[in-house]
Amino acid sequence: MQIDTLTIQADAFTMQADAFTMQADAFTMQADAFTMQADAFTMQADAFTMQADAFTLSGIAKFNSLRINEMLY
Repeated sequence: MQIDTLTIQADAFTMQADAFTMQADAFTMQADAFTMQADAFTMQADAFTMQADAFTLSGIAKFNSLRINEMLY
């Protein structure tokens, strides 16, 4: 009878440890999701920066083209 009680108690501790492990895994997955979201925001910000740079370079090219045309006339 005492062995059965100890076995049940050991099983209960094992299940509790498994529950803690599952909770830790859930927190890790949540942290990974936040990291991925932050990476996505960073990539989006980089895309906007690149787009702004492209517009700036386009404006510089247009300005230089106009200046060259003025010098030719």
